[in-house]
Amino acid sequence: MAQQNPAHLRWTPSTPVNLRATMRGLTRGTTHPTARITDDDAVWVTTRVGSAPVTARFARVGPGPTLHRDIAVHAWGPGAQAFLQEAPLWTGEADSWDAFTSSPSWEQLPASWRRAHREHPGVRLIATGRLVDTLVCTVLEQKVTGGEAVRAQRWLSRSHGDPAPGPAPSGMRVFPAPETIRSIPSWAWHGAGVDPARAATVQAVVARASGLNRWNRAPLDNNLSRALASLKGVGPWTIAETLQITHGDPDSVSIYDYHLAHHVTEFFDGHRGDDSRMMELLEPWRGNRQRAVRLMYASGWRSQAKGPRLTPEDHRHK
Repeated sequence: MAQQNPAHLRWTPSTPVNLRATMRGLTRGTTHPTARITDDDAVWVTTRVGSAPVTARFARVGPGPTLHRDIAVHAWGPGAQAFLQEAPLWTGEADSWDAFTSSPSWEQLPASWRRAHREHPGVRLIATGRLVDTLVCTVLEQKVTGGEAVRAQRWLSRSHGDPAPGPAPSGMRVFPAPETIRSIPSWAWHGAGVDPARAATVQAVVARASGLNRWNRAPLDNNLSRALASLKGVGPWTIAETLQITHGDPDSVSIYDYHLAHHVTEFFDGHRGDDSRMMELLEPWRGNRQRAVRLMYASGWRSQAKGPRLTPEDHRHK
């Protein structure tokens, strides 16, 4: 039953915010169990504060242009009140592009990328501070197609997660707690199409959950990256994809990505190149390389479709 009096917070963002574009990376599809964008442009998320489950709804309220309206959050569940203290970080409130746009390196960006920032001023880098959940989801995305990854994530939440508190959209669940994931037998992962390597890495992550949680709001530095790299099966791609969501990392680049190096190198060189060449090309924007990549995509540029697609692999009969 929905809680009648949800916890509530309303604030005026320090900079323009496009709520849909900023939080879209959490959704992983239109019917994902832990994050949804509804037809009224509200963003729904489920999470935990400690062990306490939460459902939260983010929406724009008040007069004026959408990008400048207040943001209101309603939250339900045992962790609702505590969640409000960090809710602005989920909308990129701690993120600022000012140092980048006023730096000499900004003028070195391609004109189309700078124009993309002017045309899309409300895109921010979020910081959920949920290392374990994000690492698990990212590990499930390793070396498989997007469809395979989303199916595994949905299975994990729907089969082993908890009901979403409050009036959450139908089908939403709270991501399972680490101790629940640790209890999932190998045959269940196999039946869900998750190969032994990814399943083992997920188990390595949740086995270190209590230690990882101490890094949830830690500064972005080499100590944090080393802590994540110490996990068996967690490499540079997984670390970058995770920190972009959990800590709003403005510099991490997803090397070993199936597409990214091709896109960046084709933009600059006119033909596809490797990760080494991509990092060489992005070097002028060190410290803001993730921002530069996002501007490339925001500019509307796309590389030509070439080569074979990654084919889904069924591990259930192996």
